This record gives sequence, C-alpha cells and structure tokens, in this order.
Amino acid sequence: MKQYFKLFDLTQRVDYKTEVLSGLTVAMALVPEAVAFAFVAGLSPLTGLYAAFVMGLVTAILGGRPGMISGATGAIAVVIVSLAQQHGVEYVLAAVILSGLIQVLAGVLKLGKFMRLVPHPVIFGFVNGLAVIIFTSQLAQFKDGSGNWLSGEPLYILLALVLATMLIVWGLPKITKAIPSSLAAILVIFGVVFFFDIDTRTVGDVASIKGTFPPFHIPSVPLKWETLMIILPYSAIMAAVGLIESLLTLNIVDEITESRGRGNKEAVAQGTANILSGLFSGMGGCAMLGQSLINISNGARARLSGIVAAIMLLVFIMFGSSYIELVPMAALTGLMIMVSIGTFEWASLKTINKMPKSDILVMVLVTLVTIVLHNLALAVIVGVIIAALVFAWDNAKRIRARKSVDQEGTKHYEIYGPLFFGSTAAFNEKFDVMNDPEEVIIDFAESRVVDMSAIEALNKITERYLKVGKKVHLKHLSPDCRRLLQNADKIIDVNVIEDPSYKLAVDK
Repeated sequence: MKQYFKLFDLTQRVDYKTEVLSGLTVAMALVPEAVAFAFVAGLSPLTGLYAAFVMGLVTAILGGRPGMISGATGAIAVVIVSLAQQHGVEYVLAAVILSGLIQVLAGVLKLGKFMRLVPHPVIFGFVNGLAVIIFTSQLAQFKDGSGNWLSGEPLYILLALVLATMLIVWGLPKITKAIPSSLAAILVIFGVVFFFDIDTRTVGDVASIKGTFPPFHIPSVPLKWETLMIILPYSAIMAAVGLIESLLTLNIVDEITESRGRGNKEAVAQGTANILSGLFSGMGGCAMLGQSLINISNGARARLSGIVAAIMLLVFIMFGSSYIELVPMAALTGLMIMVSIGTFEWASLKTINKMPKSDILVMVLVTLVTIVLHNLALAVIVGVIIAALVFAWDNAKRIRARKSVDQEGTKHYEIYGPLFFGSTAAFNEKFDVMNDPEEVIIDFAESRVVDMSAIEALNKITERYLKVGKKVHLKHLSPDCRRLLQNADKIIDVNVIEDPSYKLAVDK
C-alpha cells in the first residue's frame, strides 16, 4: 500500500483549487497547439488532440515530475512529417509505438543520468531558442488565410485583444492569486468578444475539435522486416528528441520549484504514454516546456493539474467542442507570447559579459540551431559535443612539466595536468630526448593517465629514449597503466606505497 501511495504521490499536500483551475487553463491552451502540431505533421487535428490527451494523462499519473505537462509537440511533428507523407498515418502510429518501447528501455537501463552531461550554457541556449520558437509561432495569427499580413481594422482588433490578454496575465497576480491569471485572461477576452460581437478569428476557424473517445487501433502495417527498417530511424529520432526535451523540461521545472524529479521514471512514463498514444490513434509527443511553465506559474505542484488538463481536454473534444471553438485565438496568442517571455532566460543576457567566451559560443549556437532547424534534440547534441570539445581543448593546454636535475645528474620531469588524447601532442613536446642525460625520471604523481591515447604516448616517449640508449623511469603510474605499457618491466619504477590505485577507463 505504501508503494501505491508513493507511486501516485497521494500523500503530497494538494491545493485542489489551484490544481483544478490551472489544469483547466492548460487544457484550453493545449487545444490550438495540438491542432497546429498535427497540421505540421500532415495529420488530422484529432490525431494531435488524442496524443495530447493520452500523453498528458499517462505522464501526469506515472511521470517523475509532478506538475509537468506532456502532449503533442512541434519537435515530434517535425520528425514524423516525412514519414506521414511517404507512408501514411498507419506507419506513423507504428513508429510512435516503437519509439515508446525505446524510451521505456532507456528508463529501465537508467540512461536518464546522462542528462547531467548537459552543460548549463546548453540549457540556456535550449530555453532561449524554444522561447523564440514559441513567440515566432504566434506570428501566424497575424496573417490572413492567404498568408498575407493583416492590416487595418482586423489588425488593430487583434493587437488590442492580444495586448489586453498580456496585460491581464502580467497584472492580475499583482492584485490577487485567487484565480490563475491565464484562465482569467481567456475568460475575459472570450466575454468581451462574445458580448460585443467582435469579428475575430476563433479556435473553430482554425479547425474543428469535435470527436469521440480515442479509438483503440492496432496500426495496419505489414509485419515484416522491411516495415521495421522503414520506421526504426524515425522511432529512434523520436525517442531521442522526446527524452531530451522531456528531461531538460524536468530539469528546468526542478530549478523553478526547487525540488527534484526522477529522470528515469519520467523516461519510462514517456515511453508508456507513447505506446498507448500509438495504440489510441495519437501522433505521440513528449513534455511541453511552454505548457509546463503555464502550469507551474499558476502555482500547480501536484499530479492533479496534469490529470485535470488531460480529462478536460477529452471533455472539450467529446462534449464542449462547440464552446471551445468560440475562444478567440487572440487570447491564446497573448497567453503564449507571455509564456515565451517567461521562458526566455533573461539572466543569460545579464551575465553574458561574465561568462567564458566558449560558454557564450555554445549558448548562442544552441539557440540558433533551435530557432533555425526547430530540432531541439539536434541543438542539444550539437551543444554537448561543442562543450565537450572546448573542455578537452582547455584541459589539453593545462598539461605542463617541471624540469630539474638532481645531484647525481638524473633529470626529473614532474608532469602536471591530465594526459589524454587532447594533450598527448603537448606532452611529447616537453621532452628533450637528444640533450637529456643518460638517466631520466618522469613522475606522474600530479598527473592522471586517462585513455589509450595517453598509454600510446607513454609507449612512444619511452621508445624514443630507449632508441638513443638512455634509461627512463616512469613513476607513480597505476597498475592498469603498467600492464598496458610495452616493456613495462624495463622502464617502470614500482612504488607500491605511493603509486595511485585509480582505474583506467579501458578494457584490457
């Protein structure tokens, strides 16, 4: 029974009013996004709405971060658009199921811990790029059906309603927090448009959201090897995109709430949700930073808000579509613009002069990749790779040698800094083999032999000394290094007391 309570966090103190109202607000904001992302993927609006319901409900119940919202996302839509165009919706559903299986496996294998390898500049760039995407995606509301920019009265009406929404979202919390400002803004703008009969675009003008309970459907694809080869690349990319976006969102929400979620549990929940989404006619998805921030900013901290959001979304689809379709898009546009403003890490601009140039480069590059390609996973991967290369370069420059000659004429090289693939060239340049005395000692007490490139560098330097008939001793090497060195018995002074016992990260 205790495990049951722990699973569903039923022992957590819940502000039911805040959770329910915040869930209702999120549900309203989910509708246009799910519809829009379905269009991006070339699928029907209900495919996105069903995914938002299934993903939201399953992750709210089973996820590793209470208060985080999942649903159909643009990052997933971009991945599956070509699959939908070439092979149709059935292959998309099969790919979604397979991506869920991959994510469950990643969670079971506890791969979520690798998120700690994502540097802070990468997170800054990811968040800032996503904020820009959220903002620019709202600009479509300022165009007519032909793709031309609005002008005249329609533009002025839209701007007035959007600005009024933003003002309410910004100002209401300063007066009262009895009702979420996002929900209040939607209701006020809805009331103004309805009672004054203002002619402006509504959700119903974008697409109809009327539907039934998500139908259970096993994808109609041939059960053969060729099918697997078609969907596997898309599934792998979807799984990676979903996990990266979800775990980064989890980390960001952790920082805001000053609490800690469980990454591996979230990975299993995301995978389970995608499997069920594919089986219930949904396009799949992952965690949504924008919606999660709406939820958290409203004060929601428990699982109830996510459950309410998912259930209310289903209610809108089945019973309330005629009312939701009357909600002005201006209200949702203003809400999402405020989300983009809140998402952007303004602190990153204030500290930009205090950050190392390499960190600034990584942050800007991740932001640009996110904005230009709309591929959050690729942006994070690129950022991590560049950050790792910068780290390797910085450490490569730190290796140095202090040289001295003792009374017996033996030359000592005391090595400082890590010896690894990036520093081997600088390491080799430290030695004057031809002019050194007959006996040389290389001391690694203050160094660390990291990889096989370092072992090979040691082999080469000892060979250079042996070729000219000089005797060289390597001191303070770990047993792992000694076993891997050629002719180790001839060149190494073994000091059991002083030699380190660290393990070399290689397989013998």
